[in-house]
Amino acid sequence: MSKFWNATVDFLTREDGPTAVEYAVMLALIIVVCLAAITTLGQNTNTTFTTVGTKIGSASS
Repeated sequence: MSKFWNATVDFLTREDGPTAVEYAVMLALIIVVCLAAITTLGQNTNTTFTTVGTKIGSASS
């Protein structure tokens, strides 16, 4: 168990710089945040255009 503990501590304290896996994880998180933002903006924009279109349609009648 001591060997496992030492390996874990060594792994966590090493500062070899970012690896390809860390870059992939960061890229995945950035993509998820971008998709969430785009989805939210799209829904808000759709709601705004629907509201404006309804008000313009009822005003022209």
